[in-house]
Amino acid sequence: MFNNASILITGGTGSFGKKYVETLLANYRPARLIIYSRDELKQYEMQQEFDAPCMRYFIGDVRDKDRLTQAMRDVDFVIHAAALKQVPAAEYNPMECIKTNIHGAENVIAAAIANNVKKVIALSTDKAAAPINLYGATKLASDKLFVAANNTVGKGSTRFAVVRYGNVVGSRGSVVPLFKKKVAEGAKSIPVTHPEMTRFWITLQMGVNFVLKNFERMRGGEIFIPKIPSVRIKDLAQAYAPDIPIEDIGIRPGEKMHEVMCPVDDSYHTYEFHDHFVIAPSIKFFHGELSFDNNAIGEKGELVAPGFEYQSGSNPDFLTVENIQAFENE
Repeated sequence: MFNNASILITGGTGSFGKKYVETLLANYRPARLIIYSRDELKQYEMQQEFDAPCMRYFIGDVRDKDRLTQAMRDVDFVIHAAALKQVPAAEYNPMECIKTNIHGAENVIAAAIANNVKKVIALSTDKAAAPINLYGATKLASDKLFVAANNTVGKGSTRFAVVRYGNVVGSRGSVVPLFKKKVAEGAKSIPVTHPEMTRFWITLQMGVNFVLKNFERMRGGEIFIPKIPSVRIKDLAQAYAPDIPIEDIGIRPGEKMHEVMCPVDDSYHTYEFHDHFVIAPSIKFFHGELSFDNNAIGEKGELVAPGFEYQSGSNPDFLTVENIQAFENE
């Protein structure tokens, strides 16, 4: 699918973008691989690592529709990874978060339709399910925009889908680099927001592989959710700083004790597959009825039971202290 194709990644200098580029270059022969982001220093640093002939680096912001439209010229596939992601920062700077995460999503959709892009996958977050913070609310709005874009396109052929997953091990802003830094500095305690807090846990490579696979699976309008393990924050602290006491600093503004990826209220149109869930669109598409209990590569799913919820605290798959560090290297 990606051989001789042109692919654009918004926010491509982030942790996900770098791993995605690494994986694409190792397994495919893209014609063009475009990094679209607003930070020239990060682009310069990324160019030192990824300088294959197919690589292109475009300075631009997802808030700028004209620049996005120009950048997507003759592009086949788009991965929308650009977002403002820090929960406390979004609480204190709400309009900036809205401009990037909602208006930016709208611009990506418009640019993709204008250029007849084949497929677009937008990265989402577990915080978009039953959100209690502004970041999650903006990503829920973004998810809704990308699902509805399959109608916005009219008779066009561009299709849009969403991938939703949990905390990424070792990504910028995640808790693991903080724990490692504290250990290296000889800290006398490890700050933990709440010892009983749980989170869904996924590696960068798992996230990249899931997105790649869903370009093959998608029909348009799905929210794809991987089956992944959960972790307890206290177990994370013990795994990375076993000899340092935990300091309970309290839940930060906008945080939940447990995260949700498939909300109860979506159970009536959520399908379970062998390694993932699909939340089917609740709206009907003008281009015809689609069946979401099977996908474009022939995998079959079953409608979940009414009242089903996929939540980090009740997830049957938990990582223990012993296997948390091993999981990071998978």
